[in-house]
Amino acid sequence: MLAGWNKYMSQKQLVLLLSFFVGVFSALAAFLLKQFIHLIQRFLEHYLVQGEYTFWYFVFPMIGITLASLFVHFIVRDDISHGITKILYAISQRKSIIKPHNMWSSVVSSGLTIGFGGSVGAEAPIVLTGAAIGSNLAKLFRLDQKTMMLMIGCGAAGAIGGIFKAPIAGLVFTLEVLMMDLTMTSVAPLLISSVTATAIAYLTTGNEPMFNLMQSEPFQMSRLPWYILLGVMCGLFSLYFTRATNGLERWFKHTFRSLWMKILVGGTTLGLLVFLFPPLYGEGYDIITGLINGDAQSAYQVSPLSFLGDKLPVVIVYFLLVILLKVVASVATNGGGGVGGIFAPSLFVGALVGYVCAHAMRAVGLDVSEANFALTGMAGLMSGVMHAPLTGIFLIAELTGGYHLFMPLMVVSVVAYLFILVFEPHSLYAMRLAQKGELLTHNKDRSVLTLMHLDSVLEQDLQTVHPDMTLGELIKVIAKSKRNIFPVIDDEGKLKGVLLLDEVRNIMFQPRLYDRFTISQLMTAPPAVLLNTMPMEKVMETFEDTGAWNLPVVDEEKRYLGMVSKSKIFNSYRNVLVSFSDE
Repeated sequence: MLAGWNKYMSQKQLVLLLSFFVGVFSALAAFLLKQFIHLIQRFLEHYLVQGEYTFWYFVFPMIGITLASLFVHFIVRDDISHGITKILYAISQRKSIIKPHNMWSSVVSSGLTIGFGGSVGAEAPIVLTGAAIGSNLAKLFRLDQKTMMLMIGCGAAGAIGGIFKAPIAGLVFTLEVLMMDLTMTSVAPLLISSVTATAIAYLTTGNEPMFNLMQSEPFQMSRLPWYILLGVMCGLFSLYFTRATNGLERWFKHTFRSLWMKILVGGTTLGLLVFLFPPLYGEGYDIITGLINGDAQSAYQVSPLSFLGDKLPVVIVYFLLVILLKVVASVATNGGGGVGGIFAPSLFVGALVGYVCAHAMRAVGLDVSEANFALTGMAGLMSGVMHAPLTGIFLIAELTGGYHLFMPLMVVSVVAYLFILVFEPHSLYAMRLAQKGELLTHNKDRSVLTLMHLDSVLEQDLQTVHPDMTLGELIKVIAKSKRNIFPVIDDEGKLKGVLLLDEVRNIMFQPRLYDRFTISQLMTAPPAVLLNTMPMEKVMETFEDTGAWNLPVVDEEKRYLGMVSKSKIFNSYRNVLVSFSDE
């Protein structure tokens, strides 16, 4: 029945209908995740902590990480961390196919992680959930790869709209972070999903923005230099956030191999940090609300370190430590087996950076608004970490209702983005794939090459020859071959060289030489050898550098697999380009 949908409607109509349902399901998933997190938090606060900050806060994160890790390891049995990166990988390398379990596994695991105090965000898991809903709905109706990619974008847009009540941010997120091109064909489905999800979020959670902005001041041009300075600081801390996260994740992954060791180290580290620095507990959204509404002291007073006093230098140093340690807490959460994203941590760090900068400026006599700086700092950090200035601008405006602050939001976001571009060409989400040549970008040539695979252009119909074969034996092979190049392989199947027909053309009709020459004497080394794991962009660079028209392909043990010709790549490139061209 589902396969015969085209009897009742066109594909365009089906896509619009599916985009509506993707928005509905993404919003419901976001609502369920938030309710699950709040349910756990309320249970812990009312039945265990009972309003007092106790040693339980050292234990809670370990419990959450353990439960989430065991759930993923024994039930899901798949890696579901780095949700946005998984989406980018699915788009570029898995034909936009996301596994069905991702429609629910991230909700359960991230709910356990964050509910018990994991220092990460729920947004990346819910975006992966929404993308998985879109991908699997498209697969159910047997839609093509291009449409599946659009449905993934609809799921992501719906997830952002549903969890943040931010429809415009949901749309621009798919353009900037998922690197999808906005066309007349895609804009309507993306908007339908995003607006539908946002409407359901308003119905289920009320009309208030996520962060209710009570205190703010109108933008004044005289403060523009200070917003530019804040943008630079956000860019600097974005660079720290990106590199520290990347470095700590690599160290954690290579140092601790055992599941239980990861849980022990990650849980203990996070518990200790949360106990000493309570603002690191959970997503940190209560702290953000306090900062943008002038209540920063409450975040400091609950800390065991509050005995040091509440003078300005002490509070500033405390918040700087929280900023620097937030990355450690987030990596410890995910590295220990928890599941969560960097959306919330980047907003949290951005608000603190903005507040600290404003506090320092006011201390030297500058007239700046702490609430405005905390708000614009969130946009700046998000723009720098995610390389998404439009997402940062619109998300913070929609999250807080601070539309009157578009000018400072734009200034801080753009400055932070331009600053980090000097040092990091890719976002934290994309850099892992970019290093492997597996990242889909807005560059058409690179995107098409990324979607191509070496296996699809590998030619295995060439006649191979052995180094010990004589010229006479070669003549018999040439008589049966339709190609003018012959890979030379040994008894183990390893490539030793290539033999070109042009190299023997002047002696192949002289029978007296048939026993005098062997192929090992006549073969030559190829201009380059391609590894079967090479991305297509690197393959094309090799062709351009060598000027070759045919190159052999080997595996990591140098076993011959086949040949690749430039003409075959061009034909495949044209087919992929036509398949993904705009309608």
